[in-house]
Amino acid sequence: MFDIGWSELLVIAVVAIVVVGPKELPKLMRSFGFYAGKLRRAAAEFRRQFDEAMREAELEEVKQAIESVRTETAALADKAPLDRPLMVEGPKTPAAKPGAKTPRKRAAKAKTPAKAPAKRSKNGAEPAP
Repeated sequence: MFDIGWSELLVIAVVAIVVVGPKELPKLMRSFGFYAGKLRRAAAEFRRQFDEAMREAELEEVKQAIESVRTETAALADKAPLDRPLMVEGPKTPAAKPGAKTPRKRAAKAKTPAKAPAKRSKNGAEPAP
């Protein structure tokens, strides 16, 4: 987080000894550690509450999605007969133009056989056209 090297820590320690004095330094360090711990606990609590709020927001979205699926399937179940499985409609496709080739027509056209190969004579030579 902070880029503090050993040389900077040494300078801080020397300044603290000079300013505070060697007798009061352990008490100062103890109180500094106490408040640093309090700050870390507060940050961890804030992070925990934030994560919990995010989980609750995601949970609400999931609940809404499940409820919408339930209402859709309930509406479809009223229309569908009970002896067939329930099918949900797929995405709508644009209407085809009149006379346009459908995939089935294209596939049927592709399967039509090509011209039969020319027959060869007994000696293997092709006949002249």
